[in-house]
Amino acid sequence: MLVLAATKAYNKQKVLNPAIAGVFLWGHLAVTEVIRARGLVKNYNGFMAVKGIDFSVQAGECFGFLGPNGAGKTTTIKMVHCFTPISGGSLEVLGFDVTSHSRQIKARLGVVPQEDNLDPELTVQENLLLYASYFDIPRRVAAQRVQELLAFAGLETKAQVEVEHLSGGMKRRLAIIRALVNRPQLLILDEPTTGLDPEARHLIWEKMRQLKESGVTLLLTTHYLEEAAQLCDRLVIMDQGHILETGTPRELVERHVGREVLELAPLPEGGKEELAGINGEFLASQVIGQTLYLYTNRGRQLWRALQKCGLDFTHQVLRPATLEDVFLKLTGRGLD
Repeated sequence: MLVLAATKAYNKQKVLNPAIAGVFLWGHLAVTEVIRARGLVKNYNGFMAVKGIDFSVQAGECFGFLGPNGAGKTTTIKMVHCFTPISGGSLEVLGFDVTSHSRQIKARLGVVPQEDNLDPELTVQENLLLYASYFDIPRRVAAQRVQELLAFAGLETKAQVEVEHLSGGMKRRLAIIRALVNRPQLLILDEPTTGLDPEARHLIWEKMRQLKESGVTLLLTTHYLEEAAQLCDRLVIMDQGHILETGTPRELVERHVGREVLELAPLPEGGKEELAGINGEFLASQVIGQTLYLYTNRGRQLWRALQKCGLDFTHQVLRPATLEDVFLKLTGRGLD
């Protein structure tokens, strides 16, 4: 009762955008911890895709999994939405154990898969109405929701257009609102903007921000750094089935690499040793290929100290630190 009362108080403070309020008023979550995983494992015939990870997702936040292809991100969310069984550990979603209450969980979820699985021969509206029928939503109620969702996604004029004639960005917007037809308490998005042009990607981000602002909990996988930084309240960095780090985007950057990065290339013979005299100006360093990365909170001072060393670099760039620098420092390679 205390958890429910606290959640109701939290949701009362939410101020919904009037343009989308009617689409998302589907009640309050009865739990504050939407997902809880402990020692979660996925084993495919001897291949460990997920290797004993722990994480939790709070109601109302956008939680991200950041990592390269093959890191275990998609496998993890497939276990969350009960598409594939867990091999070990424990996983609770919306207060239910995935091993015994998959039906109850699926009824409360919306899932936007990485691959397009819309019906190309049906119209936009028919795709939505068909999906609503899977949840036994009365046709009159479904028709009203479909109109609201089309307006939210800016697809009203495309309602009678067959899906195969839509652009890639429109298909992704349709996939997102299809996942909202049953008014889910948790929306799962697996690489939602992969393959889209920059304009379409930003439109999807705008819709996702509106969903989060309306109180929908989002679980997002991505390998786009800007996407994670723009949308995620918290995230995990994942690689080779392990979670390497957890925190807010800013926390992760400041914890591991500071505020700025100085890139120097090519690194001359003995160049790193000559920098030892100014190591008070940077927090850590890393050599990848012929490029030296210096992580610092004192970029200008480091730049001036570097000039006094007499080293000659054809490539010298001082720039803000990003999540990719964190991943690079943790793994020794980039996200691609």
